[in-house]
Amino acid sequence: MNWNTYIWATNNNHVVEASLGYYMNPLMMIAFGVIFLKEKMRNLQWVSVLIAICGVLILSFDYGHLPWIAFALALSWGSYSLIKKQLGLGALEGLAIETLMSFFPYIIFLVILGSRGENHFGNNTKVTLLLILAGVLTAVPLLFFNGAARRLPLSIVGLLQFITPTLTFSIGIWVRHEQMSVGRWIGFLVIWVALGFLGVDIVRSGSSRDNSLTK
Repeated sequence: MNWNTYIWATNNNHVVEASLGYYMNPLMMIAFGVIFLKEKMRNLQWVSVLIAICGVLILSFDYGHLPWIAFALALSWGSYSLIKKQLGLGALEGLAIETLMSFFPYIIFLVILGSRGENHFGNNTKVTLLLILAGVLTAVPLLFFNGAARRLPLSIVGLLQFITPTLTFSIGIWVRHEQMSVGRWIGFLVIWVALGFLGVDIVRSGSSRDNSLTK
């Protein structure tokens, strides 16, 4: 769900909305942590969530509908993170199982494309090399993520993932030149404020834990 939504969004000029989905990831992880893992929310986390809801409402009003691409990405990645947290498998083992599960449906899809003459892999040297590199650039971060999801609190994992949507947003604006209305800038600004509060909360809580360990 996550990959297919992101690929569709990228190919249909919705890179900025895709970045919104990954900005929403930390907040989705907090919500999943509270609902499914019975984690307690701190005051700044509540403030962050409430501000983020306002940002989503502003963006929904500007788009004329809920930003479904962003919600699909945030829900699918948040679910993935929760499952990884609960399974407790090693990074390599977890990625191997995921790859094996996805292998069969995708190989069938590729065979169908090949039978129709619509496959790209192997037909063009440049495209084939890019597809291979895309696989590497997908697998290596997932391997690192699998290891981090087991070792770090879900909230810390969410904080580190601010890097991805920032890069995606920058590409959407300055490389793909997607249009940004005033309402969308305001909505994103509100989301960034919410994430700022969340970042401060995570840094403070992390410092408190470190101090308690040194006493």
